[in-house]
Amino acid sequence: MTPEQEALRDAVRGLLAKHSDVRAAIETPHGYDKALWARLCDIGVLPIPEEHGGSGATRAETRVALEELGRTLTPSPLLGSMIAAQALLTTTGNGILLRRIAEGAIATVAWDHTEITSTDAFDYPEVNARSDYLDGTARYVLDGDLAEILLVSDGRSLYEVDLAGVTREHTPTVDQTRRLATIHFAKTPATRLGPWKPEIQDIALAALAAEQVGAAQRALELTVEYTKTRVQFGRPLASFQALKHRMADMHVLVETARSAARAANDEVSAAVAKVYCSEAFLKVASEMVQLHGGIAITWEHDAHLYFKRAHGSSQLFGSPADHIKRLTRSAQL
Repeated sequence: MTPEQEALRDAVRGLLAKHSDVRAAIETPHGYDKALWARLCDIGVLPIPEEHGGSGATRAETRVALEELGRTLTPSPLLGSMIAAQALLTTTGNGILLRRIAEGAIATVAWDHTEITSTDAFDYPEVNARSDYLDGTARYVLDGDLAEILLVSDGRSLYEVDLAGVTREHTPTVDQTRRLATIHFAKTPATRLGPWKPEIQDIALAALAAEQVGAAQRALELTVEYTKTRVQFGRPLASFQALKHRMADMHVLVETARSAARAANDEVSAAVAKVYCSEAFLKVASEMVQLHGGIAITWEHDAHLYFKRAHGSSQLFGSPADHIKRLTRSAQL
């Protein structure tokens, strides 16, 4: 990373160390810490140019911040707002909406995933535009019930939706640190902003991969720390050769996932990052639970939170199996 990115990483990590309380955040009605979100926006973690009120950060800087948020599992609207900002920048560069996002307004995008996955739960084929109106239902939309700016793509165009014309429902999931919603449209007024750019989905995959790497890294660190202090048969668990091998394998998974995430800059590499980072995080989180023993399945310990985040993130924007099929189709062209 550049010195500027390292400074940003340190600033975000220090902020989260002081102010992030995951369990308190998920117990709030909105599921995240509003004051912490405002501080993150002040640091300048959103990839919005200075002429639109942003800090001038790029997607690379936002991915650094997402990796830190992943480490602590801090609930935050950053992922959804980042994707919305990028959709606006690549479509129209709408300065008014971008300035609002830079100031902390929560934004999100619901888009058609049918090119990635045929799984009903993760696509939006029912959402259709008819003469600047939207009809249908969008499922599992990031921060969809909280968003102040709601963008929708029908696969061809990007629309800004009138929030007064939608019905929004929070969708409870196993991962309480991720806010998802179902949105119903019924002749909802929508303003066409421009053509939809398919590369937005690859930007989303790369951002998610960075978050997964941060979470996997912290899961490994917590596991190593625990095995150094937990004594069994008169010896620390970390002294057993078989467990050393397992943790070495976890380390390799985290570091190769980090490489995949940082290399994600096009359709193929983003899909590769999604597959590898999802599977690596799942494996590391599973090993975390196993190596912590009985304490890991208690509500008081954080191991189950990492395990749930790993499973939820693996399905977000399409499962690893869906992206393997996508890569196979690309290779056959």
